[in-house]
Amino acid sequence: MKKVPSYVGKIALTLLLLLVGFGLCLVFQNVLEARSLVPMGMVFTVFLVSLLVRGYLYGLIASLASILAVNYVFDFPYQQFDFTIPENLTTAAVMLLITTLTSTLTNKIRYQEKVQNERDLEKMRANLLRAVSHDIRTPLTTIYGASSAIAESGNRMTREQVVELAGDIQQDADWLIRMVENLLSITRFDSGGVTLSKTPTVLEELVDSVLVKFQKRYPNQKVQVEIPDEFVSIPMDAVLISQVLVNLLENAVLHADNMQNLWLKVDVDKKWATFHVIDDGGGLPKELLGDNIVAYRSQQQNPSGDGKKRNMGIGLSVCASIIRAHGGRLLAENRPGGGAMFSFRLEREEPDDGQ
Repeated sequence: MKKVPSYVGKIALTLLLLLVGFGLCLVFQNVLEARSLVPMGMVFTVFLVSLLVRGYLYGLIASLASILAVNYVFDFPYQQFDFTIPENLTTAAVMLLITTLTSTLTNKIRYQEKVQNERDLEKMRANLLRAVSHDIRTPLTTIYGASSAIAESGNRMTREQVVELAGDIQQDADWLIRMVENLLSITRFDSGGVTLSKTPTVLEELVDSVLVKFQKRYPNQKVQVEIPDEFVSIPMDAVLISQVLVNLLENAVLHADNMQNLWLKVDVDKKWATFHVIDDGGGLPKELLGDNIVAYRSQQQNPSGDGKKRNMGIGLSVCASIIRAHGGRLLAENRPGGGAMFSFRLEREEPDDGQ
């Protein structure tokens, strides 16, 4: 089925609002006998168009259409255009000024909101990079210490001691690899906000790629998948969303105490695709619930020194940043029956922000 261009919907909504406003003005004049309210009614209509329809052009078109409608239907001489009468000319000029200012103001507010969101994302990126640079020191110290011990005293160590130190090096190197993957994701966020390359992605193919990557790291951990049977395509940056899902699954393996089962579930309706990563472990601390993921950083290094609890906050912060760049939020909650659930949703059709 061919996708309907976004401008068709915008034009339809603009015409609908103009028709409703025109009908309201007819009520003002013919039922309430309050012709003085007609210009106000059309100005309010243009305000709604500017508020609900993205793009300066649609507000301007609605402004001109409202001026012509008022002059033709509600100003004397009726059913003909006449801007030579001073009263009609003044009414048209005032309406054009008010409606143009209204349209300009609403679009300016939208632009300011977009700029503020980009600033917030840039601030988040800077905070993540500072946190990552701090946390990288720990595994590097371990790798350096273990490798130095082998290089300097390896001939005096037992095989078991060398294998243990080599295992520590391997574990911390693996952690650094995952951290670099997160860093590569962050570096895709440029200084002006987030640059995404969204393409239609088949849900089943995305899930398959996530499972292949996850099973390479954790071959013994089964993931139960629940996705719709029908064909589903979602606009997204597939590389980043894949990383989010792998990170969330990995987070469950590393941090969900006593976990037995792990689920990847996707619910789909006409507008949204909602992703869930669910476990039946010990649940989450209250500081992490809701959308507090970005601000929360804990368990970055296990006191026991085995490295398994490291990087919980950083990984989730990167995930939250990626989802926010897609226009959503990453939410965390505890399940009533035990365990945790991380969720986010993506629009099935990419919104058109063009003017």
